[in-house]
Amino acid sequence: MKVELAVEPLGSWIDTNGKPLIIAGPCSAETEDQLVETARQLKALGAVHAIRAGVWKPRTRPGSFEGMGEAALPWIQRAKAETGLPFAVEVATPQHIELALKYGVDILWIGARTTVNPFNVQEIADALRGVDVPVLVKNPVNPDLALWVGAFERIAGAGIKKLGAIHRGFATGEASKYRNIPMWQMAIELKSIFPQLPIIGDPSHMAGKRAYLNELAQMALDLNYDGLIVESHIDPDKAWSDAAQQLTPAAFGEMLDHLEIRQVESQNLEFQSFVEQSRRNIDNVDRQIVEMLGARMALVERLAEYKRDNNVTLFQPDRWKEILQTRTDLGKKLNLYPELVEEIYKIIHMESIRKQTEIIHSTTQSV
Repeated sequence: MKVELAVEPLGSWIDTNGKPLIIAGPCSAETEDQLVETARQLKALGAVHAIRAGVWKPRTRPGSFEGMGEAALPWIQRAKAETGLPFAVEVATPQHIELALKYGVDILWIGARTTVNPFNVQEIADALRGVDVPVLVKNPVNPDLALWVGAFERIAGAGIKKLGAIHRGFATGEASKYRNIPMWQMAIELKSIFPQLPIIGDPSHMAGKRAYLNELAQMALDLNYDGLIVESHIDPDKAWSDAAQQLTPAAFGEMLDHLEIRQVESQNLEFQSFVEQSRRNIDNVDRQIVEMLGARMALVERLAEYKRDNNVTLFQPDRWKEILQTRTDLGKKLNLYPELVEEIYKIIHMESIRKQTEIIHSTTQSV
């Protein structure tokens, strides 16, 4: 059963003065001095609205640094007292929630490795009943939108109304310059399901390397994300976790200075007229695309009937290889990315196979 999200506006639980929410801080709270000094320097930028730090670090393999645990929570209290900024921490168990709230943590987030497991998410939701605290939910490690949606439904079902999403990219197994492929369309689809849900971009975990942070952060803002969460450390190269993707507070400040925040709309009448006409033209082209897809499927159905009646297999690998090659070549001539054309035709091919399967298993109709 779907749970409607009664989400409170972002500005009702954290004041950003109408600007994108900026959360920054080290991947891990390593020592008291490291955490407090990082928080001080981030506060001095005048652009950070909340500090983040990992206290419990779920690692892929045991033996690596897994966070300082409860010992780091008093450091957070000191950092809060000295900066006046709220603090965000990842939680993965009911015990984490209890301790975080005990020490005055202001914002909780659920990590990608937790979101992927509905059992864990439900335990966290049960522990949050009766608690009034902002909860941010990262996308699951793998590109499974249903798991992400389900996590929000479970947390909302526990009565949490201060909700937000963190888009940190996905592990797909594909070669990429990024640590986690963004797959922006997944976050866009989430926004279409829950339009009122704030979405925060996490360029640090998408990038994996600080060299790519700026381009990913700018893309998130260009897509009208509600904010960014970025890892920052006073000495990134000596960080105990995720060293390659962290920025010094000074470098983070420079990055923020170079990011461009665009308007959602423009009052320019010429612009509005152009957009309206462009959208009408796009609607017309889209109608033609859908009509042509319908015509293509009609041809596929006719072909499937002949295959059935002549006892021919519905899938010919050489023909499929030819379709992919010729369509991507044509796409290149039209300045389309080959990957786009390939993905579109994979979807079309899957539907063609499904349609042919229905027909090939049906009985021949007598005339």
